[in-house]
Amino acid sequence: MTARVQTYGKGHGIAPDDLAHCRAVIRTGSLSFHTASRVLPAAVRDPALALYAFCRLSDDEVDEGGNKAQAVLDLSDRLDRVYAGAPRDTPEDRAFAAIVARYHMPRPLPEALLEGLAWDAEERRYETLSDLYAYSARVASAVGAMMCVLMDVRDAHALARACDLGVAMQLTNIARDVGEDARAGRIYLPLSWLREAGIAPEDFLARPEASPEVRAMIARLLSEARKLYIRSEAGVPRLPHRARTGIYAARFIYAGIGAELRRQGYDSITRRARTTKLQKLGWLGKSAGYATASALMPQPATLFAPPLPEVAFLVEAVAERGKVGPSWGIGRTGALLQTLADLKAQDSVAGQQSHRA
Repeated sequence: MTARVQTYGKGHGIAPDDLAHCRAVIRTGSLSFHTASRVLPAAVRDPALALYAFCRLSDDEVDEGGNKAQAVLDLSDRLDRVYAGAPRDTPEDRAFAAIVARYHMPRPLPEALLEGLAWDAEERRYETLSDLYAYSARVASAVGAMMCVLMDVRDAHALARACDLGVAMQLTNIARDVGEDARAGRIYLPLSWLREAGIAPEDFLARPEASPEVRAMIARLLSEARKLYIRSEAGVPRLPHRARTGIYAARFIYAGIGAELRRQGYDSITRRARTTKLQKLGWLGKSAGYATASALMPQPATLFAPPLPEVAFLVEAVAERGKVGPSWGIGRTGALLQTLADLKAQDSVAGQQSHRA
């Protein structure tokens, strides 16, 4: 098993069978990313598919598993094994271990994703928009930062804009899934917004409705996402030229989900916003035009906007600053370890109760 991971040379080092498996996972599990990835150059697309397959598997195990706490603890062990060069014998783990070794992936990035999944396992709720940004930084912007690493981009400004895109995409996902999440007992809308609207979270979960107040909150999420989509565009010209079309495509395809939500009156309770293949093809064409034009355009001032405070630790973990991740070891890892310890205790108590029953 270890030998398969250590046979690096040219390319990404992912075994062909493992890559084919990852490609199939993304084709069935994430149509939007699969469409956008088709226009990435193979040198970026293949490791990106492996990255997304590992992240997708991780998310599904926590989101759909019967024991969320144990699923997160299991993922922590898998991550330890990947960074030890001895991944579990599964296609996703072997492929992710290959790109970790090949691209020297800073460990704070997948650890941030793990922390976000741990928050899901805790069924954490978010008081403010900033708290929701912090969650989005972990489950989405961390993946954007890892994509930058795959493209050999460690420029702080480009990383900040990639993190903007990640937060925007996650806000779009949350806006689209408000009803679906509520029926599953989950709520991601900021609690302060609900209070302002006079809505008790438990009442909403018991009977989710597309009321004017809820529609207004969905519209507000999409408005925040739109600002970040626009700002994210400034970072794309800092990426390798052949990769720009794919990243623009991800931006336009996910923003298109928000546009569908607007067309259906911001009702994501009784309906689910969907985009068509024809729309996706149109956005791919638009993305190619943007990629061509980006080579001729001057750098916009928004490129140099500071990162969102909630994503700054991701930028620091990757950017060329003489050392990697100067702030992570001070507090971030400690917070993750405490969360994992809490989940372990929670899982232990649940196990004891089940045994007594």
